[in-house]
Amino acid sequence: MQQTQDLIFKALSDPSRRAIFERLCRDGDQTVRVLTAGSGISQPAVSKHLGILKRAGLVRDRPEGRQTHYSVALDALAPLDDWTVRMKRFWQGRFDDLDDLLRRMDQ
Repeated sequence: MQQTQDLIFKALSDPSRRAIFERLCRDGDQTVRVLTAGSGISQPAVSKHLGILKRAGLVRDRPEGRQTHYSVALDALAPLDDWTVRMKRFWQGRFDDLDDLLRRMDQ
């Protein structure tokens, strides 16, 4: 689980990969050519970013003739759900402790 989370965070840490992922989320199935046209980066760079996103489990590819179509993997961000819930609980507990401390100091 930790390794999967690390791969996802690493993949999404790059602004270009995040933009490609967000575009696939927003616009659905896209070819490398379409993704390249709107990205401002070269086709080899887009392909490399897609490979990293695919290894992280964030996108899937589907060959169709001479082109490959990419789409967001269903539940791609699910491995981060547990992490975000844990972090929310952790910080909520810290804020509750701080609130208690401040109340005691006011008394």
